[in-house]
Amino acid sequence: MEKQNPMRTIEIEKIVLNCGAIDDKLDKSVKLLEMITKRKVYKIKATKRIPAFGISPGKFAGCKVTIRDKEEISPLLKRFFAALDNTLSKKQIAENSADFGVHEYIEVPGLEYERDIGILGFEVSIVFKRKGKRVKMKKIKRGKYPKKQNVTPDEIIEYLTKNYGVEIIWLKL
Repeated sequence: MEKQNPMRTIEIEKIVLNCGAIDDKLDKSVKLLEMITKRKVYKIKATKRIPAFGISPGKFAGCKVTIRDKEEISPLLKRFFAALDNTLSKKQIAENSADFGVHEYIEVPGLEYERDIGILGFEVSIVFKRKGKRVKMKKIKRGKYPKKQNVTPDEIIEYLTKNYGVEIIWLKL
């Protein structure tokens, strides 16, 4: 068996959960994300004006929470994939990330309906990386992170099917 280069191994850098909402629904979204993650949730201010949704610059228009703890990521992802029947579309996978939405939080195993939250959904974004990404991120003596170090969609598909048993659906339009 050939040895694998340790710098080529793929790992999950973080997952980001977010909800887009304004006014009363924003408070419910914050409660939902706090209930799921038991962490502090950050409100996001809008940068553009969208009159149809009642959004203007400087007004809070959503919330998000980032999880980087490796022990916490895996069980959460298993529950989120179970809510989607362990299936993802090929369109939901891009370079270095996979994104999907959960339509109703009550579909996630272990979450019960809360009357003060109501029925809400949220988006999940999984960010993948290889070893050495810190070289690109650090402030002093910043290095180059070559394009070949990016994680391709095919590698993400292989990782998700092997580690989480996710089935990828190839939709043709």
